[in-house]
Amino acid sequence: MTATPAFVSALAPILDRYVTLKRSLGRRFATATWTLQSLDRFLHEQAGMYKDLTPAAFQSWCRTQEHLTSGVRRVRMLEVYNLCAYRRRTEPECFLPDPAAFPPYHQRAKPYIFSAGEVARLLKTAASLAPSHSTPLRPEVTRLAIVLLFTTGMRRSELLNLTLGDYSRSEATLHIRETKFFKSRVLPINPQIADEIESYLRARARKRLPTPPQTPLIWNATQGGRAYTGTGLHYCLQPLLKQCGIRTPKGQPPRIHDFRHSFAVNALMRWYGEGSDVETKLPLLATYLGHGSALSTHHYLHFIEPLRTATSERFADHFGSLINPLPSRKERR
Repeated sequence: MTATPAFVSALAPILDRYVTLKRSLGRRFATATWTLQSLDRFLHEQAGMYKDLTPAAFQSWCRTQEHLTSGVRRVRMLEVYNLCAYRRRTEPECFLPDPAAFPPYHQRAKPYIFSAGEVARLLKTAASLAPSHSTPLRPEVTRLAIVLLFTTGMRRSELLNLTLGDYSRSEATLHIRETKFFKSRVLPINPQIADEIESYLRARARKRLPTPPQTPLIWNATQGGRAYTGTGLHYCLQPLLKQCGIRTPKGQPPRIHDFRHSFAVNALMRWYGEGSDVETKLPLLATYLGHGSALSTHHYLHFIEPLRTATSERFADHFGSLINPLPSRKERR
C-alpha cells in the first residue's frame, strides 16, 4: 500500500490521520490525496495570513483552482468538504464549507449500450485490420479485447493488466489482480470465451511470440513487448467503430467504458428473458464486476427500451390480475 504523503501545514496531523484512514478502508485515494496536498501547500505558503482552514482561506484556495472546469473544481472542493466533515467529529467548531455554493456537476455522459449484433460487426471488421511491425497480431488482439470487454464487463485497466499467466484453461477463469479498492477476483468464463483465448494463443505460437506467464495478454511489440496502453487501445478501436457506423446519439464513437455498461445491461436483459429472480442475481453481478456492493452496480443498470418492455411484462404476469381497468364513460353514468 502506498505510504501516506508528508504534509507540512498546520493541518498536517489531521491530513495524515484522514488519508491513513481512507487507505486503511481499501481506497487508493490517490486523486483526493493530490487535492489535499494542494490545499496543504497553499496553507503552508500562506501561513502568515491563515493559521487554520477558515472560510477566507478556503475561498482563497478555491481561487487557485479557477483555471479548471467547474466539474473538476466541484470534485476538489467536495474532497475538502469531506476532510472538514471528518474533522468535525472531534472539533465541532471547525470550518465546514457549504456545498450549495460549489460549482454544479457536469452532466455525465450517457453510456452507449452495444447490442450483440453491433459487437458481431466489430469482430468481423477486426479481421480486416492490417498488422504492423509494432502490432504483428493487431487483428487477433483487437478481436480478443472486444470479446473480453463485452462478455466480462471488466474495466479497461483490468484488461490491459492481464497476463498470459492470469488465464487458466483447465479452470476456465481469468485472474483479475488488485484493481480498484485493492481487490482481486477470479472471473469464470464460458467455453466460447476460452476458445477465443486459445485461438489467440495459437496465433502467438505461430508467430513465435513470447509466451512466459508474465507476458501481457493484450500485447504489442513496442519496447521489447508490453501491454497496450489505454490510449493505444482507444486508437485501435476507434477506426472499427467508425467503419461499422456505430455512433452515440450525439454522433460520437462510444467509449471503451461503454462495453462495461453494456455487459451489465445485457446481463439484466438475459435474466429477465430466462425468468430469473433479478434481485437475487444483482449481488452476483456486483461481485463479477468487482464492486463492493450492488449499490455501485446500479450505476450501470440503464433503463433502456428492451428492458422497459421486459420489466413491464414481468410485472403484468405477476400482478396484472390485481389491476382493474377504469370503467368506460358509459359505465360511469
